[in-house]
Amino acid sequence: MNQKQNLKQRLEAVNEYERTPIPKNKLKGWKSFIGTYAGEHTAGTEFVLGPLFVAHGASAGDLVSGLIVGNILAILSWAFFTGKVAVKTRTTLYYQLEKIAGNKFTIIYNLVNAALFCFLAGSMIAVSATAVGIPFDIQMPSLTDVYPNSVGWVITVFCIGTITTLVAMFGFNVISKFANIAAPWMIMVFIAAAIGVLPRLGITSFSEFWPVAESTIWNGVPLEGQSKFTFWHIMFFSWFCNMGMHIGMADMSILRYAKKWTYGFSVSGGVFLGHFIAWMASGILYSLFLLESNGSLVFAPGPIAYEAAGITGAVCVVIAGWTTANPTLYRAGLAIQSINPKWKTWKVTLFVGLVTTIAACFPALVMQLLEFVALYGLILMPLGAVIFLDVFVLPKLGLASNYAELTNSRFNPAVGITWAIALVFCLGLNIYGGIEIFFLGLPGWFVAVLVYLAASKAIQKKVANTSIVSPLNY
Repeated sequence: MNQKQNLKQRLEAVNEYERTPIPKNKLKGWKSFIGTYAGEHTAGTEFVLGPLFVAHGASAGDLVSGLIVGNILAILSWAFFTGKVAVKTRTTLYYQLEKIAGNKFTIIYNLVNAALFCFLAGSMIAVSATAVGIPFDIQMPSLTDVYPNSVGWVITVFCIGTITTLVAMFGFNVISKFANIAAPWMIMVFIAAAIGVLPRLGITSFSEFWPVAESTIWNGVPLEGQSKFTFWHIMFFSWFCNMGMHIGMADMSILRYAKKWTYGFSVSGGVFLGHFIAWMASGILYSLFLLESNGSLVFAPGPIAYEAAGITGAVCVVIAGWTTANPTLYRAGLAIQSINPKWKTWKVTLFVGLVTTIAACFPALVMQLLEFVALYGLILMPLGAVIFLDVFVLPKLGLASNYAELTNSRFNPAVGITWAIALVFCLGLNIYGGIEIFFLGLPGWFVAVLVYLAASKAIQKKVANTSIVSPLNY
């Protein structure tokens, strides 16, 4: 009983400052962010996304050049968009949006946001489960699976989901410490496993790598039923795969703890280790799996890593899934908790963890991860544009920031109009223009900017009390 009381007391003591700016004495140095981002972006998704580039027939040249350009653009987005906004406001995305859009709008947005985060975290729990299930000879999912294929799979997923949820319930401090411990070890396993299997691909010297990479690993030929990826697919995906986090501003929840906005550049360690080296390394492992299995459709990161690096590889997959699922569950919990500030964050995270674990039972989350990640970023993108404009641009145009808060309004029509028009525009480009989802974020962002500026100007003209039109003061 005493242990249960102590656990509850510890959970009750967790204060994540959901509706207040972060106090100065709680700000963190750059090491916390390097560890967190390295752990999150050298993680479970890398065991999925790297192989999917192979499956989609990316060529070696397109892959390397696309990843370099796209990752640089992503780093700049994290620093100049999310970092600057987060350090200026010191608030979560959810509370900041409530002040701008009103609580009626944010209830809808937060539910959508939390659901997307749950699905993303669920895919990572599923990735870990593919490794945990190895000693139990559990049937692994394939590229075409949608529903759970065995009771053993469901039990394994629930075990992993329970551990992941418990870690996320203790807040940012525990998540950061967990990532700092796991990240350095994981990237070494990625690299060592990829190097270790090169002789099995016919590579015995440095000079042999590129010719084999072009002819065998990333040969430019997609697997049956998969679309063809070019340089532009790779570049835009590596830039926008975390669009919800940077341009969409979700990482305000993390970077609000930063002493300086330039700590946003600390994501470069995670991005180039995870979204470059780890993607390439996992692609090498998958190409070997395809070669030795005669093109099997089984798609399970755990067995693939185990074949290359033994028990160490399997354990790496488990930890990698956790380091992505933990902060993602944390964000989802904050999104739900912001609907009702009286709810305890740890209790909300517990509920979110249950939903996430149920979602993780469905292998389709992993098999369609490329498309899902692009969709989730696209949905959140217009609101990121709204927040950036509201904090930095509207005051310079003589318009009011935090319109809903200043007018005591529960709904800011400008935000609703912006979100709807931007997403309808992107849907139209996809359906009638034939533009794939990976490319929609850029034109959609500019549409969101233009619509929000125009709508804000039109709506604020109708406000009789012009005294609300004043710059932000923090």
